Amino acid sequence: MLRTVNRVALGVGGLVLVAVGGAVLAAGAGLSVPSWWPWYGPGDVLLSTADRERWRAEGWWWPVVIAALAVLVVLALWLLLAQLRRARLGELLVDGGDGEGARLRGRALEGAMEAEAESLDGVRRARITLRRRKGAPEARARLLLEPHASPVRTLHTLTSQAVAHARTSTGLSVLPTECRLQAAKHDPRRVS
Repeated sequence: MLRTVNRVALGVGGLVLVAVGGAVLAAGAGLSVPSWWPWYGPGDVLLSTADRERWRAEGWWWPVVIAALAVLVVLALWLLLAQLRRARLGELLVDGGDGEGARLRGRALEGAMEAEAESLDGVRRARITLRRRKGAPEARARLLLEPHASPVRTLHTLTSQAVAHARTSTGLSVLPTECRLQAAKHDPRRVS
């Protein structure tokens, strides 16, 4: 749903920008534009001389305009880069052994892996994301470890249990996993 809303909003925004840009180019080339359009020819400007001079005395005006435009450019670049990110694994086809396959949602597999990882000794919180890379899924795990947890033992247990169970239950020969470990801070203790 969110992907559809995102694409529709991008499409509508793109069409509006193309229409406005085309109208500005038409006005600049001297072609006829609608009567309500604020610019009629190549000599028209966005801000008239009176508008520019009215704000010239205000020292804050132009820095605010430039900062607002810079924020818009950064937001537009962020949106562009967000579109280029790899998408999460939507579905995975699992062979049922009877010649028919079943579709497993990526979020369901992520939830199962997170629940199993959080049940491990020393793991306070787990976040697992599945992505598709070169046709095969790969996992990214972020674990928040308790202060007493052993990172080596936790990583070994994660790969031998949660990742191995996910791999065998989906019928994958391999499930590359990148794991990032972070230690939780000690809870404060009161001394009286």
